[in-house]
Amino acid sequence: MTTETASADAAHSLPVPDHPALFLDFDGTLIDLAPEPDLVVVDAGLPDLLGAIQARLDGALAVVTGRELSDLDTLLAPLQIAGSGMHGLERREDPTGPIARPTQLPAISRLRERLGADRHVRGSGLLVEDKGLTITVHYRRVPHLKPVVEDLMREAIADLPELHLVPGKMLVEAKPFGDSKGTAIEAFLARAPFAGRTPVFLGDDVSDEDGFRAVAKAGGIGIKIGTGDTRAPLRLPDITASRAYLSRFLRR
Repeated sequence: MTTETASADAAHSLPVPDHPALFLDFDGTLIDLAPEPDLVVVDAGLPDLLGAIQARLDGALAVVTGRELSDLDTLLAPLQIAGSGMHGLERREDPTGPIARPTQLPAISRLRERLGADRHVRGSGLLVEDKGLTITVHYRRVPHLKPVVEDLMREAIADLPELHLVPGKMLVEAKPFGDSKGTAIEAFLARAPFAGRTPVFLGDDVSDEDGFRAVAKAGGIGIKIGTGDTRAPLRLPDITASRAYLSRFLRR
């Protein structure tokens, strides 16, 4: 059996609800990860697939990502869909509507200054991604520096109680308390066209666990993409299987 066949078989073994609301992580779930966030490749078929699903579900589709929504718009252009960015901090409830986001906390400015002056960051191969509301340190190019990054970020926010750390695949992000992918999904489920539907959430990373918790609470389906511990009851092996599963929403 080929890898493609195994992925297709896995995708066809999972349930598709009769009246779904679909929530999707982006990197690692819909597209392959890259050494740096700006280096990801979005194939031409993905915007077409998401646009078709959006129409088929009468708009009950949202991308729930760690990226900024403006970044997502660039990657999926000309498609625009509802979504939440930066792990729940940004939200766009209508595909063509404005992006709502909170004011930047002073604590983020202090963290930015500290990381800019830290000797472990300068010339180390680490990438500091400053999204304004959050700051992420990526160590994908230097995976042996994982413990250094974890210690660095813990120390950097030790006296900044407004912030907490969100680990991910080869990264650690500092963000304000409160919002998460789970709270974003809950907010979408409280309004049309998502309300009254069975939520389905696909994600691949630690930050997606809040989303799995939210859909389980709402009687929905959580699907983990790839390996790793998870609270999601279902799993698909890879992005190929994820895309194959999504195509089934067009044949309902």
